[in-house]
Amino acid sequence: MRIIFAGTPDFAATALAALIAAGHEIPLVLTQPDRPAGRGMKLAMSPVKQLAQQHGLAIAQPASLKDLETQAQLAATGADVMVVVAYGLILPAAVLQIPRHGCLNIHASLLPRWRGAAPIQRALLAGDRETGITIIQMDAGLDTGPMLLRAPLPIAEDDTAQTLHDRLATLGAQTIVQALAGLAAGNLVAEPQDDALATYASKLSKTEARLNWRQSAEELARAVRGYNSVPVAQGVLDGAVWRIWAAEAVAEARGDPGEVLAVDKDGILIACGQGALRLTELQKAGGKRQPVASFLQGNPVRVGQRLEA
Repeated sequence: MRIIFAGTPDFAATALAALIAAGHEIPLVLTQPDRPAGRGMKLAMSPVKQLAQQHGLAIAQPASLKDLETQAQLAATGADVMVVVAYGLILPAAVLQIPRHGCLNIHASLLPRWRGAAPIQRALLAGDRETGITIIQMDAGLDTGPMLLRAPLPIAEDDTAQTLHDRLATLGAQTIVQALAGLAAGNLVAEPQDDALATYASKLSKTEARLNWRQSAEELARAVRGYNSVPVAQGVLDGAVWRIWAAEAVAEARGDPGEVLAVDKDGILIACGQGALRLTELQKAGGKRQPVASFLQGNPVRVGQRLEA
């Protein structure tokens, strides 16, 4: 099929690579404008732009899709369909109608659960046992369009947002290729979403990543996994911020929330509202991510100290 592709981060680049490998014709790739990145704040290309350049694909980086010139450029491609994944711009109604088969979105949840910006992280935070990919026919709403294909994926007990992201990116790439084959054959059946079952995956904030030790150890263990690798869970001890990369819940442990109950090479045990959390991988401001045994060599911690709630 003749496809306009719209996407920006690694998750989208995985799908673009699959579409290229499947032999689809891609006359235009849309991606976000280059942004300052790194310590030097030099302009950096998105992963999608880098991949598109490697394959000699035409690229456009409009700041908006509302202007008529950009819409004319899209129409001139004669595309059968537009595939949209983690693009970062709202598609106006006029754009949704340009391709012959409209616009398909790869969404990283089993809709209608977790519509919105952070479905992977919200699924982990909620303790979901399953997530997946949904291919939807885009409409004017936020992830509200009819579902064309769903592919479930179990959530492992040790999954982090990063590991789940990577597995969903691969599944999303496979599923969009399958959906386009069904679209070409005319055998995709659109299923309306049940709005009564919808939940919303709001965008992550840095402030919510600071752990509240009054919560249960199970909730906080999910938070550590859900905020890995962005924005990363945080704790504060004597004014020093710790980034907490890995932790595990311990059911049988008592103390005041935030209190350090034990310290050894296997972890720092922190009392929670219910149970305790063993911190096993940490990072201090300006330092590097370390296993707890290495972290403690430069950052001594005593039993009885208390992390701020």
